[in-house]
Amino acid sequence: MGKQFYITTAIDYTNGAPHIGHAYEKILADTMARFKRLAGSEVYFLSGLDQHGQKVQLSAEKAGVTPEVFVREVSDRFIALWDRLNVRPDGWVETMDVRHKRVVQDMLQQLFDEGQIYKKSLRGWYSVRQEQFLNEKDREADGSWGGQWGLVEEREEENYYFRLSDHTAWLRGYLETHPDMIYPANRQTQLLNAVKDSEGVDLCISRPKSRLTWGIPLPFDDDYVTFVWFDALTNYASFAGFRDREPEVSGLPRWEDLWPCDAHVIGKDILIPAHGIYWPIMLHACGVPDEQMPKILVHGWWNMKGKKVSKSEKIEDDAVVKVIADLVDPNAIADVVGADGLRYFLLADIATGGDSDISEERILVRYNKDLADILGNLLNRTLNMARKYLGGTLVATVHDSELHAGLREAVVALPGKALGHMKTWQIHQVLADIIDGARLANEFVDKTAPFKLAKDPANADAVASIMRHVAEAMAHFSVMLSPAMPETAARIQGQLNWVPPVGLTLGDLRWGMLPDGHVLGEPQPMFPKVQVAAAG
Repeated sequence: MGKQFYITTAIDYTNGAPHIGHAYEKILADTMARFKRLAGSEVYFLSGLDQHGQKVQLSAEKAGVTPEVFVREVSDRFIALWDRLNVRPDGWVETMDVRHKRVVQDMLQQLFDEGQIYKKSLRGWYSVRQEQFLNEKDREADGSWGGQWGLVEEREEENYYFRLSDHTAWLRGYLETHPDMIYPANRQTQLLNAVKDSEGVDLCISRPKSRLTWGIPLPFDDDYVTFVWFDALTNYASFAGFRDREPEVSGLPRWEDLWPCDAHVIGKDILIPAHGIYWPIMLHACGVPDEQMPKILVHGWWNMKGKKVSKSEKIEDDAVVKVIADLVDPNAIADVVGADGLRYFLLADIATGGDSDISEERILVRYNKDLADILGNLLNRTLNMARKYLGGTLVATVHDSELHAGLREAVVALPGKALGHMKTWQIHQVLADIIDGARLANEFVDKTAPFKLAKDPANADAVASIMRHVAEAMAHFSVMLSPAMPETAARIQGQLNWVPPVGLTLGDLRWGMLPDGHVLGEPQPMFPKVQVAAAG
């Protein structure tokens, strides 16, 4: 096996329930992985959970349980959600894993032995929420600490520091000579400016056990545990087989089969400094060469009334009707529109790299219009007319027209257009093209009017040709939809009574996937419309 296309995501912190931002990132990465496979690539998709830290320890204490018990309960909620939403990573990260712990400690020991880690005492302002000491540049213009820092208190503490400042010049030079490290490009510009501003600053990488015990102990000082950076950020390498001492039995992939990371999918709020500065410098300091630095895909936020949606700030939607109980909770949305309805909205209503707004109205418009009225209606009317006029069996005829040719050309063009869009991961454009294709197929039925032609037996060939064209188009749409809506694709194929060939790729799609004599399946409602009642 050669190099696989390696996709990673941020690992989610296990101090609270998953929210819509978590769901978007994981659905985005899952769809990317499925699309690359459909395009013919070998893919490895890694995701998981960040299980250590002071917030977890404090939350466990508040709940009256051990951190292990608390983390397991929260972890299982994430796992259950991903299972429901058909997010299927190939590798799963849990930072409590002993295999991960060994790699973290190995990296830390190397850097300590090389003099890259040192101990010093620091007195300053400490953000309890963000678990870090602040600099004067972190103050607001009026000298106050912004709300993002939460409680800020003065502290003096002795800790270990990584000589980040020794490597910022390297990172600046790397970014200047590798303009494609970050997508979209404006995020690379922001990162480069941030690197320049961070010069001369080292990174605190420990916490004393006197106040934090829930973490990986430092290999060179058992009185301290590793703070987040060398724990959480290392997972993308440790679970990819980096420095695997027991490759025959570890169950991890081979490092050379995965690395470098081809698409590290993260939100814009964690690019700077963690994933854009700390992570590449950590890799560089540990000997990873320049040509093996990761590529980073930075996605935007889901907003409500211009404000980022998060689990900690539940914002009330003032839409006229309340059908969805909680727009922050992915389960609540899936309860109304299904797992694929949620996947479709989150992928179709935002341009990858940008922001978008979430509201009940927008979700239901996408679901009722795109999925129920266009896609679901096309499938249902196709199967019902085929049963009524053809006994459910497709028949090949020579009947053709400009309308037929137009539909064929639009459908067979979809794979090439999708490959172009996905060069920059514009999944919303792929989905828009599919829905446009389904809309065109509906118009094709309306214009050719098989329901009128069928009244005259002399039009049998024309009716059969129309039915075969729309059924064939539906088969293509199902394949094209499969990365974004895997459940829907399988259900469409089930109703078409069609099983795609094993290993089918986009390059294999040809007109004529459904042969002469193919027997279609039974029609079943795909997307029951969500009724919205008027207020009052």
